[in-house]
Amino acid sequence: MNLSSAENIRSLFAVIGYPIEHSFSPSFFNEKFLREGLNNFRYEKFEIKEISTLPALIRKYPNLRGLNVTSPWKEKIIPFLDDLSPEAAEIKAVNTVCITRDGDTPVLTGYNTDIGGFRDALFPMLKSHHKSALIFGSGGAARAVCMGLEMLGIEHKIVGRSRECDFCYSDVSPRIIEENTILINATPMGMAPMLEKYPEIPYHALGNKHLCYDLIYNPEQTLFLRKCKAQGATIANGRQMLINQALRSWNIWMSSNGDEPKPAPSAFH
Repeated sequence: MNLSSAENIRSLFAVIGYPIEHSFSPSFFNEKFLREGLNNFRYEKFEIKEISTLPALIRKYPNLRGLNVTSPWKEKIIPFLDDLSPEAAEIKAVNTVCITRDGDTPVLTGYNTDIGGFRDALFPMLKSHHKSALIFGSGGAARAVCMGLEMLGIEHKIVGRSRECDFCYSDVSPRIIEENTILINATPMGMAPMLEKYPEIPYHALGNKHLCYDLIYNPEQTLFLRKCKAQGATIANGRQMLINQALRSWNIWMSSNGDEPKPAPSAFH
């Protein structure tokens, strides 16, 4: 279906970002709509190069009920929103927008479902020796990971390019790797067009007690994950996190638009 025909759909949802060729969300949600008999629901990709074009997009599609937000707009979308959930306000990053309407006026509320999505994806893999983590990246995705780890009671440090982070990449020694048995890539390194990029750390210090998680899910194994696996570490990509956060987005959209919400699946319920 082309974007012009999206105007004829009763309930439209979409992911926005740039670039978003890799996005799993349209197939996930459109298959969900098909399974549930929601024949007049549709999910699209809206690739926007400038976040300033968002208001025009909202006006163009009055049937638009919800958005997922991906890189690079998770932080820059906030000034265009009318309200934020407490979690999104705290970490200053939004990956889900619910659109309701007061007459003809759209009301946009931002949420962050990455927090719970990550927490519930990581929890089943944790062992007793997984007590502290290194997070590569300092953007909105990394802050969501920080909050998820805090919910799990796991200490964490941020590794980035700025001296405002806990460590710069050049600071990460073999000893630091050995002391932190969870490594999390929350950067775009490893995703197109940066397929050959990876956090530059002493991978030889990893062992079979390490759990290495990459928020990227396409490709299935980034160079970061391949390097970790070669040292005997347990690895996982971000696909389960994506599914978890997508279901939370769906529950928010349905609840906010007057439909009966379903409980978000969680290891903590």
